[in-house]
Amino acid sequence: MSNLKEGDIVARKSYNFDLYFKVCSLYDREDGQRWAALRGIDIRLCADAPVSDLEKISSDKVAQHWRKVMTTGNDLVRRCFQRRKEELNEGWNRGKKVATFDVPGKVLHLDGDQDYLDLCNTTYRQLGVPAKGYFISEPDQPVRVADLLREHNPDILVLTGHDALKKGSTDFRDINNYRNSRHFLEAVRVARDYEKNRDDLVIFAGACQSYYEALLDAGANFASAPERVLIHAFDPVFVVEKVAYTPVHKPIVLKEVIEATITRYPGIGGLDTQGKYRMGAPKSAY
Repeated sequence: MSNLKEGDIVARKSYNFDLYFKVCSLYDREDGQRWAALRGIDIRLCADAPVSDLEKISSDKVAQHWRKVMTTGNDLVRRCFQRRKEELNEGWNRGKKVATFDVPGKVLHLDGDQDYLDLCNTTYRQLGVPAKGYFISEPDQPVRVADLLREHNPDILVLTGHDALKKGSTDFRDINNYRNSRHFLEAVRVARDYEKNRDDLVIFAGACQSYYEALLDAGANFASAPERVLIHAFDPVFVVEKVAYTPVHKPIVLKEVIEATITRYPGIGGLDTQGKYRMGAPKSAY
């Protein structure tokens, strides 16, 4: 496909067109073959493929794909609001009515993909989760995270972007077999030097096929991917929402937070963690 250019949406013929990717860059290998560096448009996967294996996807098919993605996302958003309605404000509905107000956990989100960050920021706003997002490449996240933590003093930190097991890798316990897990791992360690208590700073780290066990060992509360599968762009957001809106006096139910994501158990896991939500009362008229 000689007319392929950066920004085009493509799929791989050899994988039966299973995922849609954006072409990030084109380059020539030593053997003279033209290759493309790819990033999933809704799955947090980075990959490389020969241009001859790629087929450009029509705008109609891309739009149809995004309609399905957004329908799934909106359904999860509705479930979040329904859950909050059932869980929150318990005890204030009996006797005299008192107006309450929400103080959910604050989020600092570092993402190696600008498009994904934009999607996540939109969903944070839909969900009423206060968040500051920064587009920072995976290798730069360990360098930038400490200063941003000091600047924003968040309750929840998200370190994500793209990752993948390198082709042909069989040793899942070798950090060198992952594209970006090392960077997420280093960023988690820096964050834990800043705040050692896992309940004071809740951390989600990882992307597609990331080194799950190492990220948890480094200090993350939640991470991907237990079964080294692909995760969805929205998965970190729905983990964060559950943390941000679970009351501080309650532990987060792991089953509930994992099942609130799109990828669920193969892609997301974590540790017992306290919530970050506080209710205020009464609500001021001013």
